[in-house]
Amino acid sequence: MDQADIATAFSDGKANDAMRTIGEVSKALGIKPHVLRYWEQQFPMLKPLKRSGNRRLYRPDDVALVAEIDRLIHKQGYTLKGARAALKNGQGEAVTAAENAAGVAVDSAKTDTPDVLPQLRAIRDRLANALAA
Repeated sequence: MDQADIATAFSDGKANDAMRTIGEVSKALGIKPHVLRYWEQQFPMLKPLKRSGNRRLYRPDDVALVAEIDRLIHKQGYTLKGARAALKNGQGEAVTAAENAAGVAVDSAKTDTPDVLPQLRAIRDRLANALAA
């Protein structure tokens, strides 16, 4: 979701650079407030302003970051750990969901696939023999 999409998600008449409450962000992006609060714990770069009574106010950059986290996790299948690493490294789309299955980014240039396949086949055969016994 880019900045233009985010701006159209809010139809409250506020300026595009206005701060948003957690309820407004939740409604506009379709993410429950408790998930947004949890993501604040899991993603150190997500730090909305907190006013008295821990009232959260999201800046436009915070809203864009929430949209990016949502895209990585819910649309591209990243784990929380993988999404955190992708955002930290500025990779966003560079790490695929398949590479992220273990929760870390894998450098495909360092992965030598032909050496791994025989090992995986041997493991598969041992598992099949163990199940057959």
